[in-house]
Amino acid sequence: MALADLDRFLLMRETDLALHERLARPMDLEGFLALAADYGFNLDESDVFAAQQREAQAKKAHALQQQQAQKSRPLRAFIHG
Repeated sequence: MALADLDRFLLMRETDLALHERLARPMDLEGFLALAADYGFNLDESDVFAAQQREAQAKKAHALQQQQAQKSRPLRAFIHG
């Protein structure tokens, strides 16, 4: 049920400009969880990790390959052959 709470919290940014602005800034996990608590959501690290896993599983294999290719390009440029 907490994953549904996380989804509801993130949807709030569409109607709450202050929340939208705060979520647009970089923050660590503890800051994110504290922000959610400020809005009345009792989330923990496992909720965030579950959401990340859900998103990763939803991506198609091709999209994942593209993502990995982009991440590996700087490494290939760094390694001299």
